[in-house]
Amino acid sequence: MQAFAQGPGQGRCIEITSRQERLGVAGSYAHLLDVVPSTPYVAFADQDDIWEPQKLEWALDTVARCPSHKPTLYCARQYLTNADLVIFQESAPLRRKPNFPTALTQNIATGHTVLLNAATHTLLRNNPPPPSILHDWWAYLLTAAAGGEVIFDSRCVSYYRQHAHNTIGATDSFIKRGWAACRRGPKVFMTIFRSNVTHLLNQPENLSPPALRLLKAIAAARTFPARLRTLFRYSSLRRQRFSETVVFRLWFLFSR
Repeated sequence: MQAFAQGPGQGRCIEITSRQERLGVAGSYAHLLDVVPSTPYVAFADQDDIWEPQKLEWALDTVARCPSHKPTLYCARQYLTNADLVIFQESAPLRRKPNFPTALTQNIATGHTVLLNAATHTLLRNNPPPPSILHDWWAYLLTAAAGGEVIFDSRCVSYYRQHAHNTIGATDSFIKRGWAACRRGPKVFMTIFRSNVTHLLNQPENLSPPALRLLKAIAAARTFPARLRTLFRYSSLRRQRFSETVVFRLWFLFSR
C-alpha cells in the first residue's frame, strides 16, 4: 500500500492512523467511513478479491443516473473462485427486486461489489452496524430504509475468492445453505433480525414512512396472531427463494 501511495496513487491516498487496535471487519469499515473525506462516491475494497477492470466504470455509470440527493447503493454478482482464482461458478441472480422488507430478511449486497453515493455515505457516518452484521448489509439496510435506490447489476463484476480464511464465504448450493441455516437454527437469525429492527427504530430521522410503519409493526408483533397479521399485511417480508421464505416465516411466527 505504501509503494502504491508513492507511485500510481501519489496524491490520492490517505493513511488512517487514528486507531491502532484491531477493530475487526465491521469496525474497520465503520471507522474508515467515519474518517474518509467527503466524496461523491465510496467503494468497498476487500483485500483478497479481484475486480473486473470496468467494475468502477459500470458502477459509476449506473449510480450517476440517480438523483444525487437520494441515497443509492450499487451491488452486483460475482464469479466464485478458489484461492487461485479458478472460477467454479457464478453467484446467484436475483429472483426478486430488492426493497426494504427483503433487506430485513437477507443481504444481497456483497461488500466488494458495493458502490455508495454521498447520500448513503452520510447515513453511515458515525453510525456503525449492529452486532453480528457487516458493513455491506448495514449499508443496504440504511439505503433501503431511507427510501433510497438499491441497484443490483446482473453482471459479474469481481472474482470472490473462497478459501479457509474467509470472514464471510459464499455458496450457490441451496443444499449447503439450507444445511448451514438448520445447524445455526432460528435463535441466531432471529436475534440478528430483531437487533437490526431495534437499531433502525432508534434512528427514525433516517427512515421513510413505509419503513417506519413496517418496523413498528414487527416490534409490536409479540404474539402468534400479531405476527401472522404482520406477515399477511407485509407480504414482501420475504427472502429470494420460496423455500427460504417459508423457513423465515416459520421462524418469525414461532420464535420467542
